[in-house]
Amino acid sequence: MGHAGRPGRGQSVHLVTQAQRSRSDDIAFRQRRYLLMMGIRAACFVIAVIMFINHLGWLTAIPAVGAIFIPYFAVVFANGGREPNNTRGFMEYRPNVPATRERPGQRDANGQPSRSPGSGSDDN
Repeated sequence: MGHAGRPGRGQSVHLVTQAQRSRSDDIAFRQRRYLLMMGIRAACFVIAVIMFINHLGWLTAIPAVGAIFIPYFAVVFANGGREPNNTRGFMEYRPNVPATRERPGQRDANGQPSRSPGSGSDDN
């Protein structure tokens, strides 16, 4: 009597944790990340302008560098494509079974395949 909830030997089991995010969810995630990074860039720009107006000298360069380089990383991350699969999470169960053995008597003492009697060719 078989179990109703268990797959047979030839069927693979897929876990929900292995499922990829849908394409529309992935695009929405990348858009939100891009907008967040551009918001940080705009804040860096405003802070750099305010610091420049208040004559804070070389400290103005810190947010200015952020305002200059953040757009590059935002575009690279937005166009990077789908996120990689979670290879460290839950994995599909694959039983570790030993290799099948040959039946005894199929090899002789030298490790050569033994010939069955009447196989046809004799070395004599």
